[in-house]
Amino acid sequence: MPTAVLICDDSNLARKQLAKILPQDWQENLFFAGHGAEALATLSKHAIDWLFLDLNMPVMDGYQVLTALQKINTNTKVIIVSGDIQPEAFERVKALGAIDFIKKPVNEAKILELLKRFGSSSTLSKKETKTPDLIVLEEIELSADMRDVLQELTNVAMGQAGDLLARLLNVFVKLPIPNVNLLEVSELHMALASVEREESTAAVCQGFIGGGVSGEALLILSESSYKDIAKLMNYHGGLTARIELELLMDVSNILIGAVLKGLSEQLNMTFSQGHPVVLGQRESVSDLIKANAKRWRKTLAIELTYGIENYNISCDLLLLFTEDSLKTLNDKVHYMLEG
Repeated sequence: MPTAVLICDDSNLARKQLAKILPQDWQENLFFAGHGAEALATLSKHAIDWLFLDLNMPVMDGYQVLTALQKINTNTKVIIVSGDIQPEAFERVKALGAIDFIKKPVNEAKILELLKRFGSSSTLSKKETKTPDLIVLEEIELSADMRDVLQELTNVAMGQAGDLLARLLNVFVKLPIPNVNLLEVSELHMALASVEREESTAAVCQGFIGGGVSGEALLILSESSYKDIAKLMNYHGGLTARIELELLMDVSNILIGAVLKGLSEQLNMTFSQGHPVVLGQRESVSDLIKANAKRWRKTLAIELTYGIENYNISCDLLLLFTEDSLKTLNDKVHYMLEG
């Protein structure tokens, strides 16, 4: 019987990318699932030999699937394929029965190495796939396929940033599913106005530009997070305004820098970052929007919300790409998918 394979990932792009590099003789008995509950339903109906499983998904995530599989007598080999590359994530999935862990974006050599290690005689063979519909620039719209592509690219970059933060603080970082939207500038203004009204939040804004793509990265940190961040970063003494500013800048440098680096590597471009500006001290959110209103009718907004397990730490990271960046992003992703 042909090898039965199930790929479970909430990203259509991720499913396609993995499917097209699997062995040719695996293509005839290939199943897909968009979340963990769907994967378990497929497993209940079919004898699956290999399950390639994402971790961060809606409805039911990868950890919940692994926990459920421990209660089922199954011979399915589970390989985790995730952008969450924290050391603790790897240890957790191994403890739950996964046989290995592949970081996104998927590397063909790693797949081949796994097949050899677990006794498969199959060889990798590329399969043609349909390129997703991309942004229609004339109408400045964001298609469902393009949103999926950008979400997956951000997911990988976000995982790299989370891994850096986890290693630095020796914690487990809770990673979200990126939220990608095309917003009118007026909608963006309303979404960010709360930063000015809330005394319990602080924000850092940092511009970036490179190869036809530009925008602003905005990190928003809740005031309640400072105490635990100070503890994790070994700050001693009282939390003065100066110490809080240092903590804010430290967190923003880690997350903004790592996410932009992860995106630039996947898009094969280099971003130059401007000087970080602390909003509320030298510049307000209104000033930021006002300065860009003349050149932005719409903005591509990618939102990430980071949390740290067992600590009262929460921060939002917004990547705001200018309208003029959409064509370059569109071309870059198109080229990447065809390669």
